[in-house]
Amino acid sequence: MSKLQAPRGTRDLYPKDCAWRNFMLDAWRRVSIRNGFEEVDGPIFEHLDLYKIKSGDGIVSELFHFEDRGGRGLAIRPEFTPTLARMVAAKANALPRPIKWFCVPNLCRAERPQRGRLREFWQWNADLMGLEGATADAECIFTVVDLLQELGLEPSHVRMKISHRQTVRDILLKLGVPEEKLLGAFDLLDRRDKMEPEAFTEAASKLGMEPERVERFEQMCRFKYPCGELDQLREQTGISDLADLEQLDAQLQAFGIADWCEYDLGIVRGLAYYTGTVFEVHEASGALRAMAGGGRYDQLVELFGGPSIPAVGFGMGDVVLSEVLIDKGLMPEDVSPRPDVYLIAKSDAGAQAVTPLAAKLRLAGVHARYSYKATRNVGKLLKDAATARSRFALMLDDDATTGKAELKNMETGDQQMINIKDLQTLIAES
Repeated sequence: MSKLQAPRGTRDLYPKDCAWRNFMLDAWRRVSIRNGFEEVDGPIFEHLDLYKIKSGDGIVSELFHFEDRGGRGLAIRPEFTPTLARMVAAKANALPRPIKWFCVPNLCRAERPQRGRLREFWQWNADLMGLEGATADAECIFTVVDLLQELGLEPSHVRMKISHRQTVRDILLKLGVPEEKLLGAFDLLDRRDKMEPEAFTEAASKLGMEPERVERFEQMCRFKYPCGELDQLREQTGISDLADLEQLDAQLQAFGIADWCEYDLGIVRGLAYYTGTVFEVHEASGALRAMAGGGRYDQLVELFGGPSIPAVGFGMGDVVLSEVLIDKGLMPEDVSPRPDVYLIAKSDAGAQAVTPLAAKLRLAGVHARYSYKATRNVGKLLKDAATARSRFALMLDDDATTGKAELKNMETGDQQMINIKDLQTLIAES
């Protein structure tokens, strides 16, 4: 029988892989909490209808779904937003406003694996509900930027691309796109970077625009406007009413993140439930798919039987984020937990002292390891301590019977004889 491998589009996480995953989840949690978000979670599988309500029947082909013994349709969660909306709708009147929730769920999607996209992944979601206006939009954008800076990224590495569905709608109507074809135009914009220019032009002409307007449409979708330079956007589009973007622009500058942001009318987030500001984070060269995306969705909770609640949020997956950090040389080489001390027995008396000492240290909260090998080769055991990235090595000899041992600082190489009872204090103070 051939060896079984992990299913296509999934990953086996060995210790270092798990350490990176936990490092990333910890960063997501730290940033979320300091920005005022509270953690929530939901079931790993949901009613299939939950996703149909949000995205239509076509979503089924993208899901891992099944029937339970009662014949009820269920699906492994491909995203968290429908669960979030269901949870808010269930207790909307009892929840204090604004609602600021985040989660870091494990998700699955039945799609073709490729670079930057797997079938199983972890995703950071953060949502702010119950607050209208640009301040909420800007706070979500700031939270994303805060995470990017936390991981060592800079504005030269990535760009926060921002647009507004109403502004794009006004432009499309001005260019001659009929009202009934607006969603098709949004979808086309969402796919533009994956299309050849000729294919894009052909598809745009089917929206009802005259050839010269198709060209104008394509030009405007590719313009980038710096934060703080809305006059350029106004001049290029002929749209004078940019009140929503002006308010957002002021807030982005107030948050001090203007250098990270630019306006890109080609960003529309094809999902129909977005109602206002939309944004995506892209690696600066454009070589990868979006690292994060989100926007305002003021009508989603109503779809699940709840009241009308303004809402804005975003999601960031671990796969593209990892690719970007690797490409930029920012992926930590090893984020595995470091032992505080590695216990080494240099004699029979030392060996007898190892187990009770390890137990005492661990119960006191000290990360203590020791070699399970019996050897007099201290050099070999010191190499084991170095491989484990231990901060200290404690060498126990016959002196252990008198409460003394030799402590080596594995970073500086300094060695000293210490009282074993002082070890915990020395570790804490270093």
